[in-house]
Amino acid sequence: MKKIIYKGKWNSILYLFLVLLVASCDSEEFLENTNKAKLTDATQWASDSNADIFINDLYSEIPQFNRFSEQIDYYTDDYNISHYYTAYQWRKGICQVPGSSSTGAWFGSHGPTNGYSWESFFTKVRKCNTALLKLDENKENLSEDFYNKRYDEVRFLRAYFYSEYFMHVGGLPILLEPLDRNTATEDELLAPRATFEETFNFITSELESIVSNENLSIKYNSGEGDAGRATLGAALVVQGWIELFAASPLFNSGSAYISDPSNYVHFANADPSRWAKAAATNKKFIDDYGGVYALIDDLPNLWRASNEYNSEVIWDRQAIEDVGGLSSNYERRGGVTYVLGQYRTWGNYNPTQELVDNFKMANGKAITDPTSGYNPQAPYVDREKRFYDFIVFDGATYKLDWMPEEDIIYTRIDETYADPSKTNQIDLAGATDVGDSGYYQKKRLNPDAAPGSASGQNDVFYRYSEVLLNYAEAQNEAVGPDASVYDAINQVRNRSDLPNLETGLSKEAMRDAIHSERRVELCFENKRFYDNKRLKTAEVVMAVPTHNMVIRNSVPSDNSGVWVYSVEEEEFDTAAFNLRQYMSPIPQNVIDQNSKIAQNPGY
Repeated sequence: MKKIIYKGKWNSILYLFLVLLVASCDSEEFLENTNKAKLTDATQWASDSNADIFINDLYSEIPQFNRFSEQIDYYTDDYNISHYYTAYQWRKGICQVPGSSSTGAWFGSHGPTNGYSWESFFTKVRKCNTALLKLDENKENLSEDFYNKRYDEVRFLRAYFYSEYFMHVGGLPILLEPLDRNTATEDELLAPRATFEETFNFITSELESIVSNENLSIKYNSGEGDAGRATLGAALVVQGWIELFAASPLFNSGSAYISDPSNYVHFANADPSRWAKAAATNKKFIDDYGGVYALIDDLPNLWRASNEYNSEVIWDRQAIEDVGGLSSNYERRGGVTYVLGQYRTWGNYNPTQELVDNFKMANGKAITDPTSGYNPQAPYVDREKRFYDFIVFDGATYKLDWMPEEDIIYTRIDETYADPSKTNQIDLAGATDVGDSGYYQKKRLNPDAAPGSASGQNDVFYRYSEVLLNYAEAQNEAVGPDASVYDAINQVRNRSDLPNLETGLSKEAMRDAIHSERRVELCFENKRFYDNKRLKTAEVVMAVPTHNMVIRNSVPSDNSGVWVYSVEEEEFDTAAFNLRQYMSPIPQNVIDQNSKIAQNPGY
């Protein structure tokens, strides 16, 4: 049962509210009172339920990533993408200062911000600050429990919005109250950027305070009226992630990756204790909330709409099936293009060979291990469970619950097809919606929702397996691979039937194991972009082409030969990465309007 109503329901709620107001008064009393057909500032904050009309609307400011044409992972080495996306330009090293705020997915050159822009970000912040101000001004109208809960909810949303945009541009102006042109001074209106460290401290201190207050619930479950609202779990997981993000090499090395004298995109000093703080926060989550949150046994079912708010989900955005603007259309944009002979999807989510190679063998060994049993001419045999759960490969059996029967998906080049353009045969030229990597994505697709339907699948931002991986990484960097590091990563591996990691690993070997595990476990969840950024690996992996699996028959005229598996370079304009691309530029009109806002380094 979903009780947080976004903008799409605003008018109906307001209408019902006003009808009830009028019905509660007799005609004489009504005529003697203020016209209640208008929602005034006074009536808006007159009671708990009235105040919730404003506060519920804040949740609509959370971007609907499940409806985005361009996922942030398009800017990584996990996906092949089409030429018309903004990510295509970025992957060629093209990232320019936009004239004004832009989040366009098509043919842009402004760089990634994952649905946030300077303008939209500060709209979100202003709404939060307004809510906090009005909650304080009207505290006597509200119950104590409501005030305490909603005040920390709004603080969380503001900190969450800051955390999201911070990861793309670095230091931001820190605004704690809504600015009013009629009363504010010029200095107040023209706020400068805070440093990277000041912005980081603001975000983490807010989240830490919310957790300490304990005004929010730890978690909500499906069917509860407040499901979808901010929780203590959400606050602590975002804090733990941002601490890990900022402790990482790009920001915490003591020297900027690019000249940054104002410290907008890095800490002024290196501090190894930042790893320890990130480890402690994630360990607090495991110790304090681990009895409430837990790994679910059947990972593919995590993204089933009927399984929302399961024990692994910590923070997500609601979607409502068949409600315009509130549902998800993620299934329409990716997955297998032709299903049971019919065109079904845009075929956007095409995993690269680089990602596929990170999946282990069923025995837990990497395919590069000569004792693993991997056969490059039978590459899909005896792979780990997540490979079959997440990836659609040549010859894969494909059956989601909405399908009347199973299908076999072939991506091989078969010259005997009468009309290969109507099949899933790899499209190396990128001329159709058929995938061009030799693979399709299955993970995150709601198995109950046919492509093109309005799915009710919530958009999951954080889940418990990420907490375990965050802790393992931070603790390994802080003290090395102790028993708690092994325990955390092995929980994730064991859930997918992989054996424990071998013991006795060095810190460096454990680091590699954790990074590889993150890439597989969290693939397609919009995490890889931020990992490539914070670990300072984008300059390596994004400066070279990705690869596809191309399968041809040795006797193509009639397929009487053998099928040959060949890893081939993606047909792509020259891949390039400039250091300035680690952070996105500030729109030029922002700088023109406020001389205290400096551009990000390199632009």
